[in-house]
Amino acid sequence: FLVAALMLGGNSTRFRPLSFEVPKPLFPVAGVPMLQHHIEACAQVPNMKEILLVGFYQPNEELNRFLLSAQQDFKVSSRYLQEYAALGTGGGIYHFRDQILSGSPEAFVVMNADVCSEFPLMDMLNFQKEHGDAHSFIILGTAVLHYVEKPSTFVSDIINCGIYLFTPDIFQHIGAVFQKNQQDLIDEQSNGWQRAEAIRLEQDIFTALAGQGKLYVYKTDRFWSQIKSAGSAIYASRLYLNQYHKTHPERLAANKDGGPKICGNVYIHPTANIDPTAVLGPNVSIGTGVTIGAGVRVRESIILHGATLQDHSCVLNSIVGWESTIGKWARVEGTPSDPNPNDPYSKIDSETLFRDGKLTPSITILGCNVTIPSEVIILNSIVLPHKDLNRSFKNQIIL
Repeated sequence: FLVAALMLGGNSTRFRPLSFEVPKPLFPVAGVPMLQHHIEACAQVPNMKEILLVGFYQPNEELNRFLLSAQQDFKVSSRYLQEYAALGTGGGIYHFRDQILSGSPEAFVVMNADVCSEFPLMDMLNFQKEHGDAHSFIILGTAVLHYVEKPSTFVSDIINCGIYLFTPDIFQHIGAVFQKNQQDLIDEQSNGWQRAEAIRLEQDIFTALAGQGKLYVYKTDRFWSQIKSAGSAIYASRLYLNQYHKTHPERLAANKDGGPKICGNVYIHPTANIDPTAVLGPNVSIGTGVTIGAGVRVRESIILHGATLQDHSCVLNSIVGWESTIGKWARVEGTPSDPNPNDPYSKIDSETLFRDGKLTPSITILGCNVTIPSEVIILNSIVLPHKDLNRSFKNQIIL
């Protein structure tokens, strides 16, 4: 049998102001919590016995509720393991190795929570059977365009997707690094006992394994993206909405009499109240209890729980926070920042905060409970929670 460890991380500072309200892994992407996409993929793997969530978050009611509903929906045991300090990907799984190895799984999957992917786990398992031996480890990789001026050594165009397939042997390699770290700390006469356990798979473990021929890369050409900052959630939402045609057609809204006009892929929660003259899409996700008035236009945006978009307002390339209100004829707009095929890093994070040395948010983000008055324009700005704005803003972070 198999188990999965989903690495949630901790503070999510780059995901502010949205992470003030909800742990980043529970932020809704394409209508469901970010983590649910991972859990659905794991639940489809035969013999998946347990899904462990490993993170530095305080366990709270929201996380417990999510785990409970995930267990009921996907019929796989799920529980949360809280780290006492941020231990890194390697340190986190090493700290909880007894829980991961309980019952002796033949292999286990490790996934970073902040990636968006089709999660080709079955393909990785088959690849391990064909290429590796019982002691090999698999990394999921994807190609990006990588330009290097006059390289003196080979530069790969494949990046690590943060999704791994390990056998229990990996803990011997992590253990060796842990022992070495401990020894180094003793030699330095340091009292930093915590730091010996902070181990990063990517830098501390994989480099050595690659040299020993124990590490294989399974290269996928399916979609993948990172969700580092709040703005990159809109791009991830687009990828998942597109996948719903295959996996969850029932989650996609359709044009019907008495309903709003739908263009492209749109997710609407059944509890949302939308005027039939509104036009939504493409790439729009509408959360629970949202109210959308007459003549409203929404495109490339995520509208969160309880928000109100009053008549004839317009929302483009934006995230509208929980319980926020946008007044009549107001316009909330960001600049689309699609991954650029000529930029290797745009696939990694599709939000640019610094351009030409100036701070210019590209996606407009309204935190929780923000009020935008009628007939104003908010352009390329980030608004922190609980703000009542009284005029238009452009290229601002409004504290």
